[in-house]
Amino acid sequence: MKFTSITKWEFKNTLKSKKFMMIFFLQLSVLFLMIIIFNSFVTNIESDNGISITPSLNGFASMDVLDQSGIITKSINPVITVIPLSYNSSLNNIAAGKTTGFLYVPGNVDQKIRLGQTIDMTVYLDSSDPKSSVVKDEVNSTAQIISQSYSNTLSASAVPQNTTTPTVNQESTGESLPLQIITKVMLVILLFLPLLLFGNMIIDTIVGEKERKTGEILIAMPISQAQIIIGKSMAVVLTISLQVAMWIIILLIAGFHIDNPILVFIFIFLTSIPIIGITSIVAAYSKNFKEAGIGLSIAYMGIVGFLIVPVLIYLSRKSFIANISPMTIVMRLFSGESISAADYGISLATILIVSLISYWISIKLFERDDIIFGPRPGILRLIYDLITFKKF
Repeated sequence: MKFTSITKWEFKNTLKSKKFMMIFFLQLSVLFLMIIIFNSFVTNIESDNGISITPSLNGFASMDVLDQSGIITKSINPVITVIPLSYNSSLNNIAAGKTTGFLYVPGNVDQKIRLGQTIDMTVYLDSSDPKSSVVKDEVNSTAQIISQSYSNTLSASAVPQNTTTPTVNQESTGESLPLQIITKVMLVILLFLPLLLFGNMIIDTIVGEKERKTGEILIAMPISQAQIIIGKSMAVVLTISLQVAMWIIILLIAGFHIDNPILVFIFIFLTSIPIIGITSIVAAYSKNFKEAGIGLSIAYMGIVGFLIVPVLIYLSRKSFIANISPMTIVMRLFSGESISAADYGISLATILIVSLISYWISIKLFERDDIIFGPRPGILRLIYDLITFKKF
């Protein structure tokens, strides 16, 4: 008997299980609900009356300002630290990441106001900087305040034809980071969610063998413990891949833009292998479902952190090391970015290394009679035995 036989048997029984089908459709319902909430939130944040997510702290952001008249400079909210510099120096500061933005105001502001002409101001933003939204909002607010102030003054002077409205032209170097977090991070979390919803399956199939006292029968069969672990794990991986494929199709039908959906699916599929491997370690060591649930919660906190934190780092700094997380590669894939072989390599290497280590540990645990039948040794003892490659 090979591990493929166990995989087929477990996968077939899973699809026939009423419990699984109920969970499967409940998860699809959650997906539809999240799509509705997601679309509603993005619509609100992109609208003029959208949700404000910018802070209001003095000196929170810095901006170069070239304003000979001084009208705009003196009206800017203290949340922005104003730095008066030349045009070229200001652009260089943005490129070097020293400032968040640069506001250019033409020198003849007073004359244009008297003539009732439009004032064209230009603000340059590094939109990959999280504080760029603060700068943009404050510049727009300042322009509106000045416009309203002059309009009121001219109206009181009975010169209604002499009104002027400052306008701001924005030139950005990238997509707004808050919008990237909403549209990219939330979408990639949706795609990876099935990987974290089926951990109970591997727990049930391994810990269940212990609680039902069927582990002895399984071990007595002409198949190694390694094939048992791999066979059961691959059945869960196949179930996850089925769910991921359905979610990608649903998201595409719902109107979400996903470039390279096949590559996205492949990377998520590959990522599920080490995650199930880590789950197998928890299942192999746990003696009951309650203990396994606690261990799985702790393990998943680490997994989620490892997946998401590099994504946020990449959005803010585009760091090469952020590609260590497969979630970063998936986000870049469905965004249509160009990805180098080195970026692929570091992510695939992470998947391979974690997979080999996790399955090796889970197999070694499942091979120990004291783990299966008791009395179970402590974690420190197990770590020592694994490090020293002690045989049992």
